[in-house]
Amino acid sequence: MTGKSRRARWLVAVAAAVVVLGTTTVVVLTRVAEGASAPAAGPKPVETTEVVKADLSDEEEAEGTLGYGSETAVNGRKSGTLTWLPAPGSKLSRGDTVYGVDAKPVPLFYGSLPFYRDLSVGVDKGEDVKELEENLRALGFGGFGTPDTSFTSATAAAVKRWQKSLGAERTGTFGQGDVVLAAGELRVSEASGQLGGPAQGSVLKTTGTARSVEVKIDAEKQQLAQVDAKVAVTVNGTGTTGTVTDVGHVAEPGKDAAGQPNGKLTITVTVRLDDPKAAGSLDSAPVTVRFTKDVHKGVLAVPVGALLALAEGGYAVQVEQNGQQRLIGVETGLFSGGKVEVSGTGLAEGMRVVTTS
Repeated sequence: MTGKSRRARWLVAVAAAVVVLGTTTVVVLTRVAEGASAPAAGPKPVETTEVVKADLSDEEEAEGTLGYGSETAVNGRKSGTLTWLPAPGSKLSRGDTVYGVDAKPVPLFYGSLPFYRDLSVGVDKGEDVKELEENLRALGFGGFGTPDTSFTSATAAAVKRWQKSLGAERTGTFGQGDVVLAAGELRVSEASGQLGGPAQGSVLKTTGTARSVEVKIDAEKQQLAQVDAKVAVTVNGTGTTGTVTDVGHVAEPGKDAAGQPNGKLTITVTVRLDDPKAAGSLDSAPVTVRFTKDVHKGVLAVPVGALLALAEGGYAVQVEQNGQQRLIGVETGLFSGGKVEVSGTGLAEGMRVVTTS
């Protein structure tokens, strides 16, 4: 038996193995027994690509929804008849009318301390007075100096000028139900009150004005989401990035695609789009969020289609140099975005390897 006949030859099998963690197919190499002949085939050009150094991320996907976040009810605190409501979708800023009572506007003020008492000259000092003065000054009704906790005659004069601008009676006294208080701008999601009905009780439902993504993840995977962490987001086919703004701390029963309980516990993660324009004009849409689990920096990487699964186990890549091809055995690491981390003796950045993708 000659040396040539004793040598086994490699044959690319027609079968393909599917790589775990992806759907990319890889070529399987098997040894051909002595005397077997390879199927005839003409020369075919091969596609090659460079071995590169890259940062690969191990990611986990979760489905979410684009929207404006949870709704908050606006309850009217002023007695009278409800005479005006804004249209759903309206955005309200400081000084804008939130609803109307007896044909008089009830505007929006910014703040965090609810107005819990009527304010007039002679009331005890309080942070609510300072909050009132801050809003009056922001709307152009100053004259009392730097906002502070004292309701003075100058404050009452500013209140009168503000009341005149609203067409309201100029009393100089601020009623706790004269405004709607919120932390910032509001978006009207639903008009729950009825024109002609009582102004007290639920009149509107509102949300924030910034669109965000809410995604449910398994409670046991809470460590995936960290406040201020960056995530990859796909909305309406467009890829963008987002920032985690809130991670829920209350686990809720999870549901499957049909809305039925699935026996798992989930938490809600809120993500702000870094580029709000990426969502276009959509108010609501399904979204895919990808959380990074691990990152391998500066590793050698090739397309998954460059992997050859060896008949005896393991993987190799087919290197092409000076018109010659040879196999280099490799160990695989992270699979990410169609690429795979590889390492092996003799493998170096810049080498060209045969690939199917």
